[in-house]
Amino acid sequence: MSGFDFRRFRFWELVLTLIAVAAPFVLPAIVPKSSHLLRPAMAESLEQPDTSRVVSVGGAVTEIIYALGEERRLVGRDSTSTYPEAALRLPDVGYMRRLAPEGIIAVNPTAIVAVEGSGPPEALALLKEANIPFTTIAETYDRQGILAKIRAVGAFLGVEDKAEALARSVEKELDATLAGADLRPEGDRKRVLFVLSTEGGKIMASGTGTAASSILGLAGAANAAGGFTGYKAMTDEAIVEAMPDVILMMDRGGSHGTSADALFALPALSLTPAAKAKALIRMDGLHLLGFGPRTASAIRELNAAIYGKKANDSE
Repeated sequence: MSGFDFRRFRFWELVLTLIAVAAPFVLPAIVPKSSHLLRPAMAESLEQPDTSRVVSVGGAVTEIIYALGEERRLVGRDSTSTYPEAALRLPDVGYMRRLAPEGIIAVNPTAIVAVEGSGPPEALALLKEANIPFTTIAETYDRQGILAKIRAVGAFLGVEDKAEALARSVEKELDATLAGADLRPEGDRKRVLFVLSTEGGKIMASGTGTAASSILGLAGAANAAGGFTGYKAMTDEAIVEAMPDVILMMDRGGSHGTSADALFALPALSLTPAAKAKALIRMDGLHLLGFGPRTASAIRELNAAIYGKKANDSE
């Protein structure tokens, strides 16, 4: 009798074990409504970071957060986040490609949202070790990229409805602005050379695949340095052959920018159509190259400077 009871106990122990193993698979089929409620809650707890204290990296990302009316969450920003002016009152955690982990950790963020390309990798590794959720926003220099960026930031903050409204508003403004620029025939487009720097007399210019090249195309102009990709130092011969009608530079303010006289005195530039016309345009770098909510405004301003009136050093 005792042997029989022992065998029966082992049998039911096996049954109970099988039920326990099968429960996660069987229960959703038995009670689908409860599983439907549980799964989103579990996913949210695992995937949605706490965004009550955010460090924003990338000028456009910071602009979007302000445009969404969610700036109360911000506890820090990178040095490229210079708009709106209120952002300058936030702690600066360093340049987006040279982030200072200590400065970020010091503001006690619950999450970091950064534009693609932020770093360096060793800084990101330290932040990962500190268990601070880090979200990357994709960066592309076109209309769709701007709208996707807005929606991605909204999803990160959990304000998808507000992001959709902002995206639609920006989309409408962009489409109206681009319609005018697209009407200009290719043969009538002025050749514009974006000059990043003139350090040591060497001209660092923007080729294709860059924010500068993209904004020129959107504004109805041609990139005079379209023969290479990225930013490169151009030889004097290459600059003369490029024959730019206009020089475009970021307005660095104060004594940081090269004067028009000094720029056009450089041997290569002195022989260009731009030098003859003294055609130099300066624009705020974030406004011009940020590809954020204000890009339609940047396109209009650039287009007007190139075609609507004589471009000069005061632009």
